[in-house]
Amino acid sequence: RFQNDEMPHVTVARKAFEAKHGPVDKGKTRRLWKKHLNTLSTQTRGQKRPGYGRSGLRDDQHKDGKNVRQVVSWLDRKTFGKRPFFIACGIQKPHVPFLAPDRYFDLYPTSELRFSVTPAGFWDQAPRSAMVKRFQGFGFQLGEENDSLRREYTQAYHACISFIDAQIGMLLKSLERNGLHENTIVVLTSDHGYQLGEHSMWGKVTLFEVCDRVPLVIRVPGLTKPRSSTTGLAELVDLFPTLAELCSLNPPGDLQGRSLVPMLRDPASLGKKVAYTVVRRGQKLGKAIRSGHWRYALWPDGEELYDLEDDPDEFVNLAKSTEHADVIAGLRVELVRAGKTAAARRKREATSVPNSR
Repeated sequence: RFQNDEMPHVTVARKAFEAKHGPVDKGKTRRLWKKHLNTLSTQTRGQKRPGYGRSGLRDDQHKDGKNVRQVVSWLDRKTFGKRPFFIACGIQKPHVPFLAPDRYFDLYPTSELRFSVTPAGFWDQAPRSAMVKRFQGFGFQLGEENDSLRREYTQAYHACISFIDAQIGMLLKSLERNGLHENTIVVLTSDHGYQLGEHSMWGKVTLFEVCDRVPLVIRVPGLTKPRSSTTGLAELVDLFPTLAELCSLNPPGDLQGRSLVPMLRDPASLGKKVAYTVVRRGQKLGKAIRSGHWRYALWPDGEELYDLEDDPDEFVNLAKSTEHADVIAGLRVELVRAGKTAAARRKREATSVPNSR
C-alpha cells in the first residue's frame, strides 16, 4: 500500500477497521477490508458507473502529477546531456474515473455550468448504430435529461481538465527555466474527444464532432507565431511526417499523413480536403469524413449529414434533404476515396518485408 496515494477519508476508515480487526494486509482481514473498502465513496469507483469526485490528494500524488514531475526532473537534471532528445509525456486524465484534487472542483460550481440539451426525437432522424449505449453505464436513459447527475459528471470532467492544464503548465515552465524554450518543439494532442451528454451520449466511439475532434497545439521556435490558429483540416496521421520534416528526416514515402509544416508556416494555407474517421460496431464499421463545414457519416443502417456552420451541435440530420442531394453525393465519393486510400495502405503494410537492420 502506498500511503501517499490513500485518500484521507480512507485512511480514517482503515485505522478504525484495523483497531477492530487487525492489519488490513494479512489473510482474512485483508479480504474483509477489500470488501469494506468497496462500500466507501462509491461515486469514485468506476465499475458499473464511472467514478467521479474530489480525490483529497495533492497534485503530486496523482498519477499525472507524478508523470509530469518525472519529466521535469529529467529536464532539470539535463539527463539528455548535449544530445537531441524526444520525450513523450502520457497524461491519463480526463479518463474515467473523473478524480482530481479538491481545488479544481471549486472552479466549476455546478449551478453555473452551461451545456446544450438534445432536442426531443433526435434519434428518430439519426441511424441507431450511430449511438453507443455507454450512457446506460453512466446512469442515464436515452432522450431523458438528468440535469443534476449531468452537472456532477461535467463538473468533475472540467476539474480533471484544469488539473492536467496545471500539470502541462509546470512542464512548459521547466522548458523555460532550463533554457530549452527556444529550441524545443512542443506538441499537445489527444487520441479522441468525449461526449458529456450531447445527443444523450456519454463516453467515446461515436462519429459526432465533439467526439472526433482532438486538441492539437504545435509550437515550433522560429516558425510558428504566438496565438496563431488555422481552420484547415488535419489528422493525427499527419504528426509523423510533420515531425520528420521539422527534424530534417526523411519519412517513408507511402504514409497516409502529410506534413503540416506549410500550415505551421502560414496558418491561412489550405489544410486537407477531407479528414477521415472510422469506428467499429461489432464486425461492421461506421465511417465519416469532415470536409469544409460538412460532416458526412455512413452507417450500416443509414447516413448522416450535418452543416457545422449553421448547426454546430449537429442536431439536424440533412441526409434525406433533397436540397442537399448534390452535397451528399459528392461526400459519398470522397468517403469511398478516403476508405480506399486507407485500405491500400493497410495492404502494403501487411505485405511489406520488415527491415532487417
